[in-house]
Amino acid sequence: MDRAPGLSVRLKLTLSYAGFLMLAGTLMLAAAWFAGRQRQTSDLLLRYVPKGVISAVGRLVPGNDSFLLRELAPAATIVLVFLLVFGLLGGWLLAGRMLAPLTRITDATRRAATGSLSHRIELPGRSDEFRELADAFDAMLARLEAQVAEQQRFAANASHELRTPLAITQTLLEVARNDPNRDTGELVDRLHTVNTRAIDLTEALLMLSRADQRSFTPEDVDLSLVAEEATETLLPLAEKRGLAIETTGDMAPAIGSHALLLQLATNLLQNAIIHNLPEHGTVWVTTSVEGGAAVLTVANTGEKITPRLVATLEEPFLRGTERVRADRAGVGLGLAIVRSITEAHDGTLSLAPRAEGGLCVTVRLPAAPS
Repeated sequence: MDRAPGLSVRLKLTLSYAGFLMLAGTLMLAAAWFAGRQRQTSDLLLRYVPKGVISAVGRLVPGNDSFLLRELAPAATIVLVFLLVFGLLGGWLLAGRMLAPLTRITDATRRAATGSLSHRIELPGRSDEFRELADAFDAMLARLEAQVAEQQRFAANASHELRTPLAITQTLLEVARNDPNRDTGELVDRLHTVNTRAIDLTEALLMLSRADQRSFTPEDVDLSLVAEEATETLLPLAEKRGLAIETTGDMAPAIGSHALLLQLATNLLQNAIIHNLPEHGTVWVTTSVEGGAAVLTVANTGEKITPRLVATLEEPFLRGTERVRADRAGVGLGLAIVRSITEAHDGTLSLAPRAEGGLCVTVRLPAAPS
């Protein structure tokens, strides 16, 4: 933003200090004048002030006050000049000392503007306005640094994941070109599988980007209806695997995007179905309202999961070798998309391993006003 040049804060503080000192000196001298109106003052300081100045000032005050003013004017002049010089010099030094932390904050801001996010202000001393600003700026830098590192890691992983199907496609095409007599039906099937995976990955990346940007229009959404819709969609997959889906709970009104919340519930259900027991497993879907939050809980049976593995499940492309299924491994973005959608709706996501085996995922979103 272009701004017109102006006075520095240090100079403004200096003039303020000097102005207050001058005002205080004036009030003090006025009080002394009123207190000494009835006393005979000495003419010791008259020699330091020209008589013409005393006469000119004395004419401003009528009556008997002119004599007292003539007696007080030399001392008042000297005191006010001293206070002005002292106020300007002392105010300049005090302003510089008080604004020193602001200088460090400004330097850190300039370094951050050039792309350096690793430095911190770390302003010492007791808490005050400047130190609260410095602490808030340090926290912002830490968060930005973590986000940039996460984005760089995500970009590297996404590039790797997208390169894999392209490399497989190129290999299959080269094999087909070198062996014209090869069965094209098998080649087409494998290319279709690889291409489907690439499409799924691209759609997941687009969904993740949309959730991160919060590019949606908020509307009233009932999580119980969203859960039922996702259950109906994935019920054939659950029946194919011999699993049961149990849906219970009350209405859970929230505010957000119906499409994104449906994707959230679908990802949770699909994850619970895929990473379940080989047969006779169960998926529990529950909705409720607790403490001003709309809650969606998806739990499933399955193998026992360590807390260390659970802590990595939200990371993009980190599927965990213990949970990968050969028939449908996914693209590694299911829970990452769930987390982004939850954060886009100002909610919280928590994962916990079940003691009997499997996983329990809980999504809490701000409830819609009644």
